[in-house]
Amino acid sequence: MFRHKGKTRTLKHNLRIASLLSFVAGIVNVAGFLAVQRLTTNVTGHFAFFVDEIFKLNFLQGFIFFLYIFFFFLGSFVSNLLVEIISKTSDRFIYIIPTIIESIILFLLAVFGQFLISKNPDLLACSLLFAMGLQNSLVTTISNATVRTTHLTGLFTDLGIELSQLFFYKQKDQKDKLHSSIKLRLTIIAFFFIGGLLGGIFYSTLKLYVLAIAAAVLIIGIIYDDLKLKLIMQNRNQNEGNNNGG
Repeated sequence: MFRHKGKTRTLKHNLRIASLLSFVAGIVNVAGFLAVQRLTTNVTGHFAFFVDEIFKLNFLQGFIFFLYIFFFFLGSFVSNLLVEIISKTSDRFIYIIPTIIESIILFLLAVFGQFLISKNPDLLACSLLFAMGLQNSLVTTISNATVRTTHLTGLFTDLGIELSQLFFYKQKDQKDKLHSSIKLRLTIIAFFFIGGLLGGIFYSTLKLYVLAIAAAVLIIGIIYDDLKLKLIMQNRNQNEGNNNGG
């Protein structure tokens, strides 16, 4: 699900990565809000707060909201920068490195998060936003902008449009394309909700250690992807050997 891109990428690949990353984003969204009362998976609301504080002449607080926006942007920038640099040397690790970085950030915040809540909650929020910027840029690049996993506003907009189009698009290829897109968007929404629900339930006992679950899910996804690729290559080599032997 991480390695396929372009024409080799299928709906199944997008569904897998959408379910994995939206689940992670759901956990981060709820855990971040419960910890520091800030949205930590998107910046739409932060821009409004930034403008509001500037008009109130609360420049320090406005600067903090600007930092939230900037760190999400920075995560996106760093993610694609790494993809471009790694693609020059090896395609194997092109999307794995940004995902590993995200998982490391989430694990470190799970360990040191409670300390940051009391000492520097804004750093905690910025770190989570940076991680989500990494993720959003990564999945956008992999899926050719088909999958977005860190916020739902655009998803519900697109879902509403596509559901209405079902009343008018009657040709089979059009309906098949719409059904696939609707299925993908419903998958993202469902797993974001599941991640958020579980994040809220476990936060009551684990606090920010719940982020370790999100980090573990990312690592499991990478390992699964790598093992599946090795199995496919092994079967392919065996088939080629059998054909050559025959």
